[in-house]
Amino acid sequence: MRNIKLTIEYDGKEFNGWQKQPNKLNIQGEIEQVIERITGEKVELNASGRTDAGVHAIGQVANFKTNSNIPIEKIPLALNTYLKKSIRIQKAEEVDERFHSRLSCKKKTYRYVINNSEYGTALYRNLEYCFPQKLDVEAMKKAAKYFEGEHDFKAFKASGTSAKSSVRTIYRANVDKNVDKIYIELTGNGFLYNMVRIIAGTLLEVGLGKIRPEDITDIIESKDREKAGKTLPPQGLYLVEVKYE
Repeated sequence: MRNIKLTIEYDGKEFNGWQKQPNKLNIQGEIEQVIERITGEKVELNASGRTDAGVHAIGQVANFKTNSNIPIEKIPLALNTYLKKSIRIQKAEEVDERFHSRLSCKKKTYRYVINNSEYGTALYRNLEYCFPQKLDVEAMKKAAKYFEGEHDFKAFKASGTSAKSSVRTIYRANVDKNVDKIYIELTGNGFLYNMVRIIAGTLLEVGLGKIRPEDITDIIESKDREKAGKTLPPQGLYLVEVKYE
């Protein structure tokens, strides 16, 4: 049996997230249906992680097992022929049978995009979070660095998180600005439910002068969700890359 690894891009605005759910449009279900159509097999598609409703991906990774002998280079074309245009398979690879998209994952990179222009955007309103108030980007850059390292991120997780531990390692936390776009990018060994959107919301409060950069350490140590910023909307969030080594 072959183990096929897919790299997937999608626009999440019309979907109720990645996970398969009855009577709700979801990305996992859409791809599984098309795999069945081209292979004749029902498969279970395992993703590196479940993105929420409205969240996008540039480099989501998922894998499935199949007895199909379709050449590996033909799989992206075959799947893209029948998938919605808001989902594209960018790459297919045959991998070791022990590979699992979630369990084998070493690092993930997420990006949150804030449109900081005065009037927002019509064309990209579902792809960015529009916030017209002036932000101190230099303060946001300083604050981001306090997230790096291994910490208990309990203050930055939403209620309903099923994870047993809230300890995670952030390897890199950057804030950059290009014209009116502010990019918050985090690379870590894993993320709690809504963690990236809450960190982004906290950095937004720093940009507004409501939280000082050096206060981030105290917020982390408090483990108190009330001390962190609000959860920013899903449309600004992208799963950028998943690393396995």
